[in-house]
Amino acid sequence: MHYLYRGLVSAVLALAFVAPSMGRESDFPVPDTVSPQLQAMIGAGIPRGWDKPPRTTEEWKAWIAAAAEKQKAALPALREKLGVTMTHTVMAGVPVFVFEPRDFTDDGRLLLNLHGGGYVLGPGEAGTQEAILMAGIGKFRVVYADYRMAPDFPYPAAIDDAMAVYRELLKTTPAKNIGVFGTSTGGAMTLILALRAKAEGLPLPGALASGTPWAQMNKKGDSYFTNEGVDNVLVSYDGWLAGAASLYAGGHDMEAPYLSPVNGDVHGFPPTLLTSGTRDLFLSNTVRMHLKLREAGVPADLIVFEGLSHAQYHMDENMPEGRFHFEELGRFFRRNLAERQS
Repeated sequence: MHYLYRGLVSAVLALAFVAPSMGRESDFPVPDTVSPQLQAMIGAGIPRGWDKPPRTTEEWKAWIAAAAEKQKAALPALREKLGVTMTHTVMAGVPVFVFEPRDFTDDGRLLLNLHGGGYVLGPGEAGTQEAILMAGIGKFRVVYADYRMAPDFPYPAAIDDAMAVYRELLKTTPAKNIGVFGTSTGGAMTLILALRAKAEGLPLPGALASGTPWAQMNKKGDSYFTNEGVDNVLVSYDGWLAGAASLYAGGHDMEAPYLSPVNGDVHGFPPTLLTSGTRDLFLSNTVRMHLKLREAGVPADLIVFEGLSHAQYHMDENMPEGRFHFEELGRFFRRNLAERQS
């Protein structure tokens, strides 16, 4: 199993906790219809500790910090391998990282990345793996927003920061040249950013890519139940995810569109690409969001990978499914984003 996958899963689900494996995934064979790399991920089983999340604010902060150290450890080597440069700056008061492939040709298009992590994980550089992969494989300049998170900064801090960076980008780049993408929480925030931009009278981005979005923050949707114990990344809503939802929502209604974008009005959205997997706990979030967009007349496409648990397409840069994902995102954004006019 690839070291990045091992590092991320151990960081997110098993840092300091010991608990028996849920084991339901063992009821299903490892499919021979997926790549060897994905077979290894599936065969690794359920990480121990998924059902012993932090309880106190101090435990959450210690868990988040330890996870960040594990996540960061592999990133310099990943940037070097993919030929990606990283610079750090501030936009509208929000820390950002900018990633570019070393062979980058600037055509005026750029991408804004909103990282995943349940509104708690991935502070600073730690959450940048997806942005690196998109820059290195998709060959785009990627601006990564290091937005504020719970427990110190509950709703609406994260999306306020994302909007601040988007407004700043609009000062120098037309909206039709900007794509927004993210996975999990970042997939939800991608959709919420479009809802906010629409409500605030801002031009919408030229295209959106929402990977396995946390589009329904509370436990509603078929795959929260049918893929419980089958998804070997998130495992169950009733692990750390429920606690993270409560921390970020901060007492606000989780059905509200700026927390659960599947409940928002998506009429007028730009072309959108969504991604999930057959074992993903968020499969229902993704397919419900896709149908909502299609019903509203939005050009929306859906990729569902065989055998994939939550977000595994960005956990191994060598996995064919992962490379296809980022290459397909590159093609999608090039089709739908305008170039700089000469």
